[in-house]
Amino acid sequence: MNKLIVLFSWVALSVCLDAQITLGTTVGTFGVLAGSTVTSTSTAGTLVIGNLGVWPGTAITGITGIAPGGPGIVTGTIHSDDAFAGTAQSELTAAYNTVAGTASTATWNTDLGGHTFYVGGVYTAPSTTLTTATSSAVNLVNCQASNIFWLVGSSATIGTYSSFYGNILAHDAITLTTGASLHGRALARGAAVTLDDNAITMPATLGGGTGGGPPVSGGSGLPSTPAPSSLILVALALVCVGVYQARKRLPKLLGRN
Repeated sequence: MNKLIVLFSWVALSVCLDAQITLGTTVGTFGVLAGSTVTSTSTAGTLVIGNLGVWPGTAITGITGIAPGGPGIVTGTIHSDDAFAGTAQSELTAAYNTVAGTASTATWNTDLGGHTFYVGGVYTAPSTTLTTATSSAVNLVNCQASNIFWLVGSSATIGTYSSFYGNILAHDAITLTTGASLHGRALARGAAVTLDDNAITMPATLGGGTGGGPPVSGGSGLPSTPAPSSLILVALALVCVGVYQARKRLPKLLGRN
């Protein structure tokens, strides 16, 4: 019985730890972070709520305040190849590796547009790209953008005038095409982030935890089985402990040896 209790407790603790994925406190301040360049090509202008930066690259174009200038606006601070951006990239690498080592809530092999997500967690495309169709929407119910982590093994492209939620952690590049909006973060480790008349709203929190209910609906290519519930496992472990303790104490209460 003791071994069973230890087993359930360990499994429950492991799942709880996996569920609490958070970004670093530095990279978490960025709405946009690239490895090589950040480019905004729109004439109307991109709005980034949060910091914007690049490291180890230096080039940032199409953003107000950075030569040669542009209509793009950043509400936070712009960091070009400085120590703060370097720390953010280090934290991004650590977060990417942590997410990569965590059991996926779901994987995908199709366009994500039109799907609704009910549970926070890790959604992966280990060796492929993330794409959404023109004018499509990825919606959240009962979970927050800060708790969604998109682990992309290569590059991500968010379709024209589409709406997307969550933290995009891309190994290579991220492209937001004309008019696309992102309620989350565009974090590219090795290559560029390319913007075109976009609105990027950084979540207020760094993420952590999972939601409840099925992970996705609205199309094929994504599994419908949710990740294990840490709350269920914790409750089961506690019940086992309670049963075992009651089994030991009950004979004493009844005056038995």
